[in-house]
Amino acid sequence: MADDHPVFRDGLRALFAATPDLELVGEAADGAAIIDVVAGTSPDVVVMDLQMPGLDGVEATRRLATLAP
Repeated sequence: MADDHPVFRDGLRALFAATPDLELVGEAADGAAIIDVVAGTSPDVVVMDLQMPGLDGVEATRRLATLAP
């Protein structure tokens, strides 16, 4: 998951932890960091904030699409 607000990430992390069928494999505070997380973990789904400082979620999603097999 990628979001620049730590409190929001905390809430999502708690929600995912309470859902037995989900496993959070990584998180990041910006678009650049989530690209590294995805490259290292190959998750099935990425939850992405679209409006983050630096590399935003829209551009990070574009870049992640190029990593897909």
